[in-house]
Amino acid sequence: MTIDLRDHIRQIPDFPEPGILYYDIATLLAHSDAWAAAVDQLAEAIQPHEPQLLAGIESRGFLVAAPLAFKLGCGFMMVRKRGKLPGPTVHHEYALEYGTDTIEIQADAVVSGQRVVVLDDLLATGGTAEATVNLLRRVGGDVVGTAFIIELTALNGRARIAAPVSALLSYDT
Repeated sequence: MTIDLRDHIRQIPDFPEPGILYYDIATLLAHSDAWAAAVDQLAEAIQPHEPQLLAGIESRGFLVAAPLAFKLGCGFMMVRKRGKLPGPTVHHEYALEYGTDTIEIQADAVVSGQRVVVLDDLLATGGTAEATVNLLRRVGGDVVGTAFIIELTALNGRARIAAPVSALLSYDT
């Protein structure tokens, strides 16, 4: 049975603000066969990178990376907003369209030279993914790829990411 993942992505207009079309993966997560197909397809896309560690970007990236790490037999780490992780952390501040944001990881989350793939549900402008790649490389990680369920191609986020990009689905808007 072939599953079209697009059939399981709900589109919500004007969320979180007017003029934005939100691509909701909750409906994908709720359908076990479709979710299994998405995990299998992501595993197929990133396995050639031979990752040792998957980095999930808060918070939907956790949902994507954790089952993939289990399936591929590699480690999983969380990339979070500042102040959300216990113990010593390493942070990275990056520019937004209006202002800045900060992400962080636990100081011991990455071993120098470890092959890392960064995951999230959606690639839009690429700012957070770019910041994550930069942070992981700064602490010695070998970022060998990034992967997303959805890519909004009109925003050209992949151009900002200095690592291979894989996306299961692409939308122009």
